[in-house]
Amino acid sequence: MSETRGVVVAIDGDYAVVKTEDTGCGRCYEAGGCGGVSVSQALCTSPREWRVLNPRGALVGEEVRVAVSDGAVSASATLIYVQPLLLLLACAVVGSLLAGEPGAIAGGVSGLLGAWRWVAWRQKQRHCDPRFHPHIV
Repeated sequence: MSETRGVVVAIDGDYAVVKTEDTGCGRCYEAGGCGGVSVSQALCTSPREWRVLNPRGALVGEEVRVAVSDGAVSASATLIYVQPLLLLLACAVVGSLLAGEPGAIAGGVSGLLGAWRWVAWRQKQRHCDPRFHPHIV
């Protein structure tokens, strides 16, 4: 489970708004860590606020740990980055075999458009799945 620390700044029904200083799981400097916090600090230096599920009823001002389930980050990254790229390349290859360079261009564009629709459809399905929601632990 990936976790980060933050402070509750507001309550919104079953959710809490949590301000975090660091982004990522906090394992950036450990063996096997991705170092993502270094990239995020270069791109965004201000504290970030997240709307997360609050199953334990944390109160404003309380320091909390926010977690996301194992596999949710990699599954989302695969859905958003890998699957569209594979569909784009596959459609471009098929288009190239059928109609040369114009077919490759048309196939790549149609593959990318299809991938965007696929990602949007899958994201709507995952919207109600609690495994993909960050939550306070």
